[in-house]
Amino acid sequence: MLKDQAMSVVFDGNPLKAMQTSHTHTPQNALSTQELSQEIKSFISGVDTVQGRKLSVREHARCAVRLLRSVPACRGAVLEHLRGVYDEHVSAFLHNLETEGDASAGAGSNLEDIIQEVHGVLSEFIRLNPRAWAPLVSAWAVDLLGQLSSKHAGRRAAPNSSSLNELLQLWMSCAATRSLMEAYSQCLAAMLAWCPDACVDALLDTSVQHSPHFDWVVAHIGSAFPGTIISRVLACGLKDFCSHGTKDQGLGVMGGDKGSRVPKIGSVVGILGHLAAHHSDSIRRELLRMFQESLSPSGPLSPSSSSSSWESSPQLRRAAIPFLLQLAALSPNLLGAVSAELVELLRPPVLLQLQALLQGLPREELDNMLGLAVHLISQSPAGGARVLRFLADTATPASVIISGPTPSPHEGVREACDRLLQMLLLHLHKLVYNRSDGGEGNPHHSASSQAQRVIPFLEELQGHVGELCAETLRLERKRHLWLHQLLCLLSVYGGPTVATEALCQLLTQARNPEELALAWQLHTPLSACLPGLIPAAVARCVAQIHTHTLGPRQLRQLLLNLAAAIQSQDEERRGAAGAQSSMAIQVGSAVSGHLHDFCPLLLHGDPAVSHAAVRLLSSSPLPRASSPAHLLLLSRAAVTHFFLALRRRGEGGKVGRDGGQAGEAVNCSVLLLSRLAAYSPLTLKSVLQQLVEGALHKGNTDLFGGQIADMAGDPPLSPSQCPDLGASLLDINCRFGTTVNFSGSVWSVFHAGVIGKGLKVRTARPLPDPAGVIQNVQTLLAVTVQCCSSSGLNGAINGSRHPPADPDEPPPVNAEAAKVIAVTLVENICPDVANGELSWPPEEHARTTVERDIHIRRCFEAHPVLFPLLHVVAAGRPALCYCSAVLRGLLATLLAHWEASREAAATDSPWHLQASCLLVSCMGEGQLLPPVLGNVHEAFPYLTPFEVRLLLLAVWEYVRGNGPMPQKFVFSSEKGLFCRDFSRDGDVARYVAPIHSVLHKNIARLGHLCWRFQL
Repeated sequence: MLKDQAMSVVFDGNPLKAMQTSHTHTPQNALSTQELSQEIKSFISGVDTVQGRKLSVREHARCAVRLLRSVPACRGAVLEHLRGVYDEHVSAFLHNLETEGDASAGAGSNLEDIIQEVHGVLSEFIRLNPRAWAPLVSAWAVDLLGQLSSKHAGRRAAPNSSSLNELLQLWMSCAATRSLMEAYSQCLAAMLAWCPDACVDALLDTSVQHSPHFDWVVAHIGSAFPGTIISRVLACGLKDFCSHGTKDQGLGVMGGDKGSRVPKIGSVVGILGHLAAHHSDSIRRELLRMFQESLSPSGPLSPSSSSSSWESSPQLRRAAIPFLLQLAALSPNLLGAVSAELVELLRPPVLLQLQALLQGLPREELDNMLGLAVHLISQSPAGGARVLRFLADTATPASVIISGPTPSPHEGVREACDRLLQMLLLHLHKLVYNRSDGGEGNPHHSASSQAQRVIPFLEELQGHVGELCAETLRLERKRHLWLHQLLCLLSVYGGPTVATEALCQLLTQARNPEELALAWQLHTPLSACLPGLIPAAVARCVAQIHTHTLGPRQLRQLLLNLAAAIQSQDEERRGAAGAQSSMAIQVGSAVSGHLHDFCPLLLHGDPAVSHAAVRLLSSSPLPRASSPAHLLLLSRAAVTHFFLALRRRGEGGKVGRDGGQAGEAVNCSVLLLSRLAAYSPLTLKSVLQQLVEGALHKGNTDLFGGQIADMAGDPPLSPSQCPDLGASLLDINCRFGTTVNFSGSVWSVFHAGVIGKGLKVRTARPLPDPAGVIQNVQTLLAVTVQCCSSSGLNGAINGSRHPPADPDEPPPVNAEAAKVIAVTLVENICPDVANGELSWPPEEHARTTVERDIHIRRCFEAHPVLFPLLHVVAAGRPALCYCSAVLRGLLATLLAHWEASREAAATDSPWHLQASCLLVSCMGEGQLLPPVLGNVHEAFPYLTPFEVRLLLLAVWEYVRGNGPMPQKFVFSSEKGLFCRDFSRDGDVARYVAPIHSVLHKNIARLGHLCWRFQL
């Protein structure tokens, strides 16, 4: 047969005529007719006609080369013979590698110069006459490369498991395969001008026949000619795809049958996959160009594509989109390369063209394409957020206002995207909840099942949880339902981390109860598979607060949402059922563990954030156990916020804004303080101490109608009367706090002024709003009484607490709590008083403490709130006994004033009259005085200063004779209070004589009060 083939090509006139131009350059190698005949006979028979011996492989090959040079018409037979030569060289090369060079490699080394000589001849022929030689040599070279790759693929030197780069390095180090690769590259470069399709078709055919062993050839050729290979490979693949039919391709791909229906598509995927590493931009442009040209009603979009004929065929244009889907399904790299930019191309005009193209497809084929599109979206490694946004925007009904420049899509396009989105959610649901199937029964498939658990679309969306939550909370019809379902699937897929982030984002961004309900709806399905989700979400919210990642508005909204979640427990108590109440309990429990993290927000500079924080803390349950440091921190912040809320309420009332919010903040603050006081004795003492200290602080005195006084008790000088002269030693020395304290001795120092400047001038300070002052005082008393009347602590005395007989009557003030207030008042009003100074000396001995007494009186003048606080202390008998030193000092100054007063009536000294009445009333309520003496203040407004002094002197004498000792009080189990039995203190009549004398003298004015002073 070889002889027949050789003779046929020798006497074939046309090929011989085509080759004549290739011999004009080698006249020195021309053979005579006789020599040429002998060479042909030797080549055909394999025997040397001169010597009569059999030719060796090397000699036979040289004969073929000489024949190829002299008689190009014999090229078919020569090239066929050279296949064996190349195969012999490759076998020797691989054998040498397998034996690590120990075995003989003579055959390979002897044939290498023959291969170089053949390569030189073919290269010269292609250069001189490419149209005649390039198609022949390219087909021969690529076919031989495929045969050699497949034949030697199983050898130890070229294992099947080797990577593409390793195989490429192996074969390119072999002279035979390298020569074939260079010859094919030269042919391809020459054929690009007139016939590239034939060359690429041969490459694809060989790739299909010898894949995957032929992939290294495709990789090398494609890297050398990326533009030609990419466009021609796509065109050839499309033609083959269309010729084999486009139906049911989606099912074939998703079922795993990749090459049985369309042989070349696997090669197309392999070639483009190899080129994607370095030529991804070119591949992306070609794929997008094919998509655009398939939709364009007119000719090709670019002049470069005119050489390919698929654009002019309607059948190929219709098959282009299914073909592209098939390629994307077979190659994740191709899918990732075009998915992002493809979404940008899908504008309304393009969507309409796409809809018109797909309407002509059969229903079954269209369903397969949608299923394949859903599969591709779920497997898209990049651009998932863009795809989702595009589908949601396009599928949203026209009645919903879409934010942004996106115009309303066509109704048919909208319905198609709606269906596609529904199918995507269903497909993701199956993937998420079936991820663990298949790997438990068979341990050999554990690795593959683990790899199948990765869903690229959801993996990419994990970085867009915040954006998904924001879009979901827009509550657009249908749109928020889709996104909420996707958010739930993403939380299940991502595990606790993603679920916690999603729930935290919903709690942070929700702005009303309807939006907040989406958080409960998300938690309901997740609670079954992700326990501990709410504590983790609250902890993440706290972490955001610590890192200051939230702005004031977001922080306020987060606090309000947490408070609303906790307050929903009330609905459960009123009969509301469901998961919302259960979640409210969990949120309350989680927040209670982070109260020390939320309490600094009470002092936030933004009043809205501060209000939201107090609302949250006032509704949150307190933890069962907490460290003292956290409790003290919380109580300190709560008391500070209370005074800030009072000030904001007053400022809001003045300007007429935020009155309701400021009032609500005060109410929440009062509730928080009362709950803290009821928590433990430690918090009770801390809250009461800080309430009293805060009320007497110079920054808060104006809230309760007081005036800021200097350390000597005098109001400060006005700036106009005491100009700022800078740092002056005289000014410092004139301050009372820098002088020696002579209290307790007969020496006293008073600062009435500066020599040369005259007496100190009292400033006329603007009076605060009386209504606001009264409201603030009432609020302070209310929170103080609530703290002192906490039901959790009132039973600490004598083991039990007795409720009052009248249900409307407020609970009694706790004696221990009142004692805390009393001690705090004494420490702030008169710090140098010892705790043991309870007994009263004779009235004439009061001059030894005159300086301290004046300081006490000035404190009462500067802080009108002291009298209401003393009344609270008096209600918690016997706590008023611990204020003995303060009461004595104030009474001493009042006695001195009334003694020195020359006014006609006591009403001419309004402050002293009021102070005298309040002092006696307070002492009577605290049972430091018997009822007959505790009522004398009712007569003060009708008396003269001298008569008022007589009655106050009787009070002094009684208290001096019957010291205010707590031991004189006995607990009454009937009343649940401490009471004093005055019958044990002796005869009271001798102290009432001055009262009766004054009554008799003023019987006309005091007749109606006589019954109040009966023994």
